[in-house]
Amino acid sequence: MNYPLVGAFVLTLGALLVAVVLWLASGGAWQTQYDVYQAVEEESVAGLNLNAPVKYNGVDVGKVQAIQLDPVNPQTVNLFFAIERGTPVKEDTIAILKTQGLTGIAYVELSGGSVASPLLRVKAGARYAVIQTAPSLSARLENVLSSVLAKLDDTSNNINAMLSKENQAAIRSALADIAVIARTIAARKGSIDAGLIDAAKTVNNTAKASANIDQLAERIGRAADAVQAMGIEVAKTSISAGATVDGVGADLKRLGNQTLPELERLLGELSSLSSSLRVLIEQTRRDPKGLIFGRTPVPDGPGESGGKP
Repeated sequence: MNYPLVGAFVLTLGALLVAVVLWLASGGAWQTQYDVYQAVEEESVAGLNLNAPVKYNGVDVGKVQAIQLDPVNPQTVNLFFAIERGTPVKEDTIAILKTQGLTGIAYVELSGGSVASPLLRVKAGARYAVIQTAPSLSARLENVLSSVLAKLDDTSNNINAMLSKENQAAIRSALADIAVIARTIAARKGSIDAGLIDAAKTVNNTAKASANIDQLAERIGRAADAVQAMGIEVAKTSISAGATVDGVGADLKRLGNQTLPELERLLGELSSLSSSLRVLIEQTRRDPKGLIFGRTPVPDGPGESGGKP
């Protein structure tokens, strides 16, 4: 047996195995790369285990890497997910706890992520990008049941208050009054029937009166139309009269402009003639013979030519 050859083969095989292990530990080229994300849950995560699947719209994209209670606020739980690199986790992506059918095995479901939303990034000062969370179906049912139970409790208390002894006595009294009213109505059934008949007659008479009122309204409408037409004719007549008055006024204005100057000249001549007549009358009164023999000369006064000294 060639022992040196066997020893060399064993050493080579061992070195190869060590190299493969180191390559796998460092992450080989064929291995899937993961990014770590964080989510903060404010409800119980009972049933959720490490390495539980993380699904994005039903597709496996990772697993739960760690589950830790928040040391500052014990009401919250920090979940860490290892999600395949390249998964489009957006800023509006939401993580919800769900269970698989009847098995009750919990997993994390990612949903949302609109096209316009940017990819989720690590914020300044943080170690991991934080995915938003929403209440699970069990948490929502628990809240609804708690609200329903609280309302049922209030309703029960109100019913108990309504069924107290005082209210029971009041209800019995009201029922007794209703029974009395029913008996009274039954006893006066004939009067009620007669009243209903009279009411029906009144309604019929009212309908007839309404028809007469409609006819009267129609007549009033026709009269109003006639008055309106008369008003229109009066308005037209007024417009024509106004036009006539305007024409007469224009004619009078033209007549005044032409006649007044002649009238003023005539009045001036009459005034001159009147003055001449007054002078003639005065002369005739003083010397009547002057009308026949002419005007008598007036003798010269003292110192005038032809007079006596």
